[in-house]
Amino acid sequence: MSWFKRKNKGITTTTEEKKDTPKGLWYKSPTGKIVDTEELEQNFYVSPEDGYHVRIGSKEYFEILFDDNKFKELDASLESKDPLKFEDTKKYPDRLKAAQSKTKLKDAVRTAVGKSKGKDLVVACMDFSFIGGSMGSVVGEKIARAADYALKHELPLMVISKSGGARMMEAALSLMQLAKTSVKLAQLAEAKLPYISLCTDPTTGGTTASFAMLGDINISEPGALIGFAGPRVVKDTTGQDLPDGFQTSEFLLEHGFLDFITLRRDLKNRVNQYIDLILNQPLRA
Repeated sequence: MSWFKRKNKGITTTTEEKKDTPKGLWYKSPTGKIVDTEELEQNFYVSPEDGYHVRIGSKEYFEILFDDNKFKELDASLESKDPLKFEDTKKYPDRLKAAQSKTKLKDAVRTAVGKSKGKDLVVACMDFSFIGGSMGSVVGEKIARAADYALKHELPLMVISKSGGARMMEAALSLMQLAKTSVKLAQLAEAKLPYISLCTDPTTGGTTASFAMLGDINISEPGALIGFAGPRVVKDTTGQDLPDGFQTSEFLLEHGFLDFITLRRDLKNRVNQYIDLILNQPLRA
């Protein structure tokens, strides 16, 4: 039975020879469900066990919306400056560099144009991973330019919101983006070009107070947090107990703030269906 006995005492495997389980092999949803990451990706980043919609970014939304993931990115090199010389625990330029290095993004929104179900669509998608999806001057400018592109080429526009609100490091400059984006969306409306707004988890602050709620059709994913201030702030300010499900997409749908809640696997079909209906054109299969 020598094969059953350890010939040498102690562990002799070197660190280089050890075979660890790859990180990210499994995903645990907030309800405690364990999902294989490959299965999660194939299911549009939705937990098949409980339907939880995992937070994703522009890369994943572009994959979902654009045919064969082919698109042209707009204003890809636009970056924020530091006109206020802002500094808290870190200088603003240093914080931007750190976020860019970590996320491989230039700022908290990417804009692109490509075919979706065979027809061109302009999409602006926010990334929460970049400083909490905060809306600074670059976010407002890129959304405004995306609207200009849609106007020039007579195309529908879709904005996917995922934000913690306005970026404090740019102070009033970030708040100016509310008015700028709202004016551009009004121009789209005058030109009778469809604007679809998708609110994802979370959509809060200045985004909710501007472009996120100005769609011809406002839609959301299930279970998304949507509001201006968070539930804790609202409760502390009003001194009132909040109703169950307050500020969830289901609560907002029930109270008329949203038109539809759309499952992520149906997103591409639904968005293009809404566009076809607005433009009074034949529905695409």
